[in-house]
Amino acid sequence: MEKQKLPNETAVMILGLLSFIGCCCTNGILGVILSGTGLYLANKSEQLYKQNPEQYNLGSLNTWKIVNIVSLAISAVFVIWLVYLLATGKYDEMQQQYLQMLEELQKGQ
Repeated sequence: MEKQKLPNETAVMILGLLSFIGCCCTNGILGVILSGTGLYLANKSEQLYKQNPEQYNLGSLNTWKIVNIVSLAISAVFVIWLVYLLATGKYDEMQQQYLQMLEELQKGQ
């Protein structure tokens, strides 16, 4: 009997990849959500594999679970940094400096 692919393995892979993009583009908030969902689905599939190891093929589930864990850690650092910036008021200062740099670049062209 041929072993079946675990359900949610593809979803875990896609969520792991998208969470890397989300951690950089959305200050970590989307990355936390996507990687958390990916880890949840990976754990569900892992439990299913433990119940029926002869029926399912583990495949690359562990690899994508690690990708989701790393992405969750990076996203959590971004979120903590964002909360710190917002709490201390440095976020507004940083935005003002960014706008000044953009204006200087536009004047130089």
